[in-house]
Amino acid sequence: MAEVDTIEASGIRACGRHGVLPEEQARAQPFEVDLRLEVDLAAAAAGDRLEDTVDYGPLTVAVARIVEDESYRLVERLADRIAGLCLSQSGVRSVQVSVRKLRPPVPVQVASVGVTLHRRAAPAGEASGAAVPPPPTSR
Repeated sequence: MAEVDTIEASGIRACGRHGVLPEEQARAQPFEVDLRLEVDLAAAAAGDRLEDTVDYGPLTVAVARIVEDESYRLVERLADRIAGLCLSQSGVRSVQVSVRKLRPPVPVQVASVGVTLHRRAAPAGEASGAAVPPPPTSR
């Protein structure tokens, strides 16, 4: 069995309008995203070249933009959209995406609520396992 290499980006924070309540759609609230990408890092480790890995700088910026610029009713949908973005990166075999709503509108005090999704890239020639429709139109 081959070793599993990962790239992690934890605590990506951005404000967005995601939720089923009218106030969640009207006013941005803080979200936190964690990514865990399964990638073969052997070439990057051997060659010390950015071209041989996933550049997490632009990826984290793109994740923040999805949170900020798109709007979904469910955090499950938001996480799936982010998973699709990650799987579109060259070399990513699978991804684990956690999305947390840091100030959820619930009647008790909680640190956060959220979801974690696992998605795997489709084998060559097959459709991807993650649903990645185009982003919604601007609000």
